[in-house]
Amino acid sequence: MVTAASHAPGNAGILGNAGITGHAGVRRPSESAGSAPSAHSGPQASCAPRRVLHVVSSLGLGGTEKVMQLLLTRLAPSRFQRAVWSPADGPRATPLREAGVTTFIGGDLGSVAARLLPHIVHVHRAGWPQPELLRPLRTAFRQAPDAARSPDGNADAPPRRLPAIVETNVFGRHDPSPSGQLIDVTLFVSRFCAERFARVQGIAAVPPRWRVLYNPVDTALFARLTPPPAERDYTRPVLGRLSRPDPGKWSPLALHILPVLRREMPHFRYDVVGGTPDAERYVREHGLSDNVRFLPPLRDDTELSVFFNELSLLAHANDTGESFGLAIAEAMAAGLPVVTHPCPGLRDNAQLELVEHGVTGLVAETADDYAGAVLHLLRHPETARRMGEAGRRKAAALFDADMQARALEALYDEVCPPEMACKEAP
Repeated sequence: MVTAASHAPGNAGILGNAGITGHAGVRRPSESAGSAPSAHSGPQASCAPRRVLHVVSSLGLGGTEKVMQLLLTRLAPSRFQRAVWSPADGPRATPLREAGVTTFIGGDLGSVAARLLPHIVHVHRAGWPQPELLRPLRTAFRQAPDAARSPDGNADAPPRRLPAIVETNVFGRHDPSPSGQLIDVTLFVSRFCAERFARVQGIAAVPPRWRVLYNPVDTALFARLTPPPAERDYTRPVLGRLSRPDPGKWSPLALHILPVLRREMPHFRYDVVGGTPDAERYVREHGLSDNVRFLPPLRDDTELSVFFNELSLLAHANDTGESFGLAIAEAMAAGLPVVTHPCPGLRDNAQLELVEHGVTGLVAETADDYAGAVLHLLRHPETARRMGEAGRRKAAALFDADMQARALEALYDEVCPPEMACKEAP
């Protein structure tokens, strides 16, 4: 069953990849064999908004869903008719609808796309083959004449165009499947992911086919709801951890530092969002319950700001690593220095792209070094303040959600020029 709801709406940009060479073309939605891309021929104001359909595997509280929400709700409704499809409802559906985004819940993605006839489809996915997200689009917009019919059933009408397809590739993985060949532009969420992709796959990950668009952060909200570093009290011996309650998002470092911290600073506090049974058991067995608070999930950025306002630093530890590191970027936007660690081999390491050692935080490899980094910041509040200021500036310069949305609009203009909506009836 498909349900749809709609309400009327009441420059870091997309980066090239230095050091990665090559070139690839971008198929325009109006192109077929032997045709040339259309040129911008008239003012955008005379064209109807282009239909944009974002596709995401859930509307839950995860980072991928948050990125989709931040980008989609910031697209200019005067230029884009915004919609999202997800196989299941979730807590992000309500703010999306309140922002004027049409939400399609459940049912067949291909049927939804065939009814909406989007000019652009933007898929948020891991990067590896997920035919359930792309195959329905190929079926719905099959270009063979006997399968392509106009909405009124006219068999003599030209084939339905295949929309421009953009993917946000969350983990920098490769999809060589037939469905993967439908993608016009891949957006990596960090330079690390783009560079590792090029190195491992032997594919030149360069524009226009391959781009980097950092995940968006509502830096204006964090600037409003958290104190500027000049006013934050970094003398409080409070560190925090933020993740999903998933063992795969943890590292032993996050726990093994605690006995060292208690020995050196007995009254420290560790606020944890996303605790696991193993973490809770470790705290009990090591008599750390007076130092560690396990907190419930945070529902929105307002609650996240309240959490950040209690801290002097963010302690990030995840043995899987980060393909971007949204919690890190948000902590930086709140003016917090971050302590993190590298991951070995080909694991994700974008946390080191965000956290510049000695500038926006500290990087440590062993539990003793990690505990030492935390203690250094707690004992040197002016150093923590300087790193917090640098992190806040970096977040505003690279991750600001409004800036990222404008960059995405520019990409949409490139793959589907505004006059496409002038030539076709909605």
